Amino acid sequence: MFEEMRSRRAARRITPGDGRPLKRFRWWQLPYRSLFYLRLPDGDGGGGKVVYAVDVKRGQDQTSAKAKADLYLDGRHHARSRLPAAFPVPGGTVEVRLSNFGLRRCHYVTGEGTERLLVPDRDSAEGRRAHLDRAHPALSRWIGVFSLTVLVIALVMLGTQLAQQVTEVPPVAERVGAFTAPVRLPAWGNVALTLVTLAASTERALRLRYSRLLDGAAG
Repeated sequence: MFEEMRSRRAARRITPGDGRPLKRFRWWQLPYRSLFYLRLPDGDGGGGKVVYAVDVKRGQDQTSAKAKADLYLDGRHHARSRLPAAFPVPGGTVEVRLSNFGLRRCHYVTGEGTERLLVPDRDSAEGRRAHLDRAHPALSRWIGVFSLTVLVIALVMLGTQLAQQVTEVPPVAERVGAFTAPVRLPAWGNVALTLVTLAASTERALRLRYSRLLDGAAG
């Protein structure tokens, strides 16, 4: 029942496309544009394929009515939806959702519940990150581990600093005692940690990795 209600809400956010052609990805769009593809059987039994493309701008406020994603079919504008989007396609839906750092989801979900990530355009930031993973898997894994480690450290430091601030309140200190954060960074250290944390979450977003605890706290 919940899934039915969610599907109806998603359908109400969709408007028909205008048939305009899909523009190719340009290098200067790296900071803000994401483009993904999905190849599916055309459904006529002849073994042909159709290609869907999802075109979405990163950095949009997903809570705004102006935040949109576009769906193209064989290079022509097929539909537009407010975010988060769930476009019906043969055999399932294409789900699109943003995070504060990029895309949180761009997946094809079948009627049976299986899902797979759409293929990013080779020239997009996500496509370049995927190419690095294929060409240099060991380096890619180390980058991923580094990003995860940075976010864990940032979360721990944020938690200890908040705990210290809370226990500095006299009524709380009387009940539970004072807590002193084991590490107190200077102002420049906090700025540096913030920048590295933003970079780590952005790197994870290029792989469509998202954790509400880690990436959500960073945002």
